[in-house]
Amino acid sequence: MTRSLLLSNVRLADGQQVSVSVSDGRIEALGPHVEAQPGAVLEDGGGALLLPGFVEGHTHLDKSHWGLHWYRNEVGPTLVDRINNEREWRSTSGHDSASQSLALARAFVQAGTTRLRTHVDVDTDAQLRYVEGVLSTRQTLRDVLDMQIVAFPQSGMLIRPGTVELLASALAEGADVLGALDPAVIDGDPAASLNATFALAERYRKPIDIHLHEPGEIGAFTLKLLLDRVEAMGMQGQVVVSHAFCLGALPERERDALLERLAHLRVALLTSAPPSRPVPPLKVCRDKGVTIFGGNDGIRDTWSPYGVPDMLERAMLIGMRYDLRRDDDLAIAFDCVSDAAAQGCGFVDYGLRVGARADLVLVDAQSVAHAVVARPVRKLVMANGRIVARNGELVDPA
Repeated sequence: MTRSLLLSNVRLADGQQVSVSVSDGRIEALGPHVEAQPGAVLEDGGGALLLPGFVEGHTHLDKSHWGLHWYRNEVGPTLVDRINNEREWRSTSGHDSASQSLALARAFVQAGTTRLRTHVDVDTDAQLRYVEGVLSTRQTLRDVLDMQIVAFPQSGMLIRPGTVELLASALAEGADVLGALDPAVIDGDPAASLNATFALAERYRKPIDIHLHEPGEIGAFTLKLLLDRVEAMGMQGQVVVSHAFCLGALPERERDALLERLAHLRVALLTSAPPSRPVPPLKVCRDKGVTIFGGNDGIRDTWSPYGVPDMLERAMLIGMRYDLRRDDDLAIAFDCVSDAAAQGCGFVDYGLRVGARADLVLVDAQSVAHAVVARPVRKLVMANGRIVARNGELVDPA
């Protein structure tokens, strides 16, 4: 790590010209009249726009085909079709979660992501093999990428006896967050499924991030049960509901009552802003005080051929899904992959402020809105005080 560096001649989102002094991986000073420390490396930003390192709030590093031959997708239309097809393909193809997660994680870093939450499959077929692969990637990139690993029962939990014990082992071996999946539609017993999830989270003192694809009234029923448990167990601020499609399909009165309760219990929402499913109402969520943030979900896997590890593109897709056209609205889309995502995932020491970890991105753009829409090549990426990419190419051996 470079112990001291001065990044000069850069612009904040409000147009102010500033310099940033970095020491021991932290922002030591930021402002218009910052001077270099003795012996500091000098870096001229060339008038570029300064952004904080991006935050990927929800992806699946372990199952990507990134960089591999094209996967011919002939999967059936239902969620269960996709789950079963993926489990079979991964068990017979030799897919390596360690090498693939490393390739995709490096691509994220190259494009400016410095914090990332990844859901990793745990099931009775693969057991902890995929978690172990991603743990290896986290160790390799530990100095430049702050990674949270979610132990995720992609194939269901109660319907596959032994999964609870495997999830416990994953948490004991280093997973940071406990995942869950559709307690009613997949496990068939939402109360029992949520009871098992919260008991496990309490035992290992871990937060929860649940995939909730369940539609309409079914999803609302499950969400109410989940919020009951958050309140009863004092887990305010420790739960994320990913996708939450039901919130995009409920009558306004019922939806708003749920949003008010989510805000009260500090339960955050994650959206990938898919074009083909109902989505939680972004601005209404924010107005109600609900933290809502963004993520790619899967990237180039058996579920979907789409996705790239670029959070500016995800911000653009959020903007398109929610019809965000004004510059101030596009700033909301960027917030979904920066400050709001850091808050929702619990990443600390984040942002463009003194004392925060020095995760910085430079782009040649006139404004944040311009950066989201144009998605320019990253002129420079700094992670944990270390320059890791220039002009769209990795320069750090990690």
